[in-house]
Amino acid sequence: MVKFFMVDVESVTSNVPRSNFQEADLEILADLILESGGILKPLVLKKTGFEQYEVVDGHFEYYSAVRAREKNPIEGDMVSALIISSENEDLALKQITSLKGIDSSSKIVTPHPETTKLEPRLANLELRLEKQFNEFKSEFLQEKQRIDSQFKQLENLIPQKSEQSNPLSLLNSLDKDELSIKLQRSRIPGSEKLAKGIFDARSKKPKQKFEDYRDVVKSVKNLGDKTILTIIDEWSKS
Repeated sequence: MVKFFMVDVESVTSNVPRSNFQEADLEILADLILESGGILKPLVLKKTGFEQYEVVDGHFEYYSAVRAREKNPIEGDMVSALIISSENEDLALKQITSLKGIDSSSKIVTPHPETTKLEPRLANLELRLEKQFNEFKSEFLQEKQRIDSQFKQLENLIPQKSEQSNPLSLLNSLDKDELSIKLQRSRIPGSEKLAKGIFDARSKKPKQKFEDYRDVVKSVKNLGDKTILTIIDEWSKS
């Protein structure tokens, strides 16, 4: 089964070396991705672990998205993708090979009759994919705005708290064990692993502290918006 998602660029890998592509070409597409607000041709990915994916098709587009994220970590953090299940990987590869063959044959002056028959269907498929992508992107942006609004509402309550009970201050000051204990008390799944991720990410900061909650989410791997909102809500009560 094929599923359409927006995924974090950092959660994707490719078994094709980046050196296979010209950096100048990657730079051009990276700029276009940032200017247009996303990549128009979704990557085809397979799942390799929890929120971890590998490119099946679209290696050039993937490295261009990586370059876009290097240039602008905020605007280039997500990429559109079609995620295929492991049992359908062979079928997906056959479809990709078939589509690429059709694309190549379209350059011939007199195309094969069967190719001509497929062209309208391919055009309809592209239109459906583009429509689906635009709808998903719109939903994603609405969800992002909703979560940003929740952040602001919660942050408006935080200044009334003392510095010791300010969630951001706690994220910036507690050591690894203290973070783990506090996360466990807040019933956050994977508390020990998450505490290590927060502590390690904080240590890599220039001033060894997070600037704001968005910075925490961007810096800590596998820390989503819902989890940080739960942390803010729970820790603000204490």
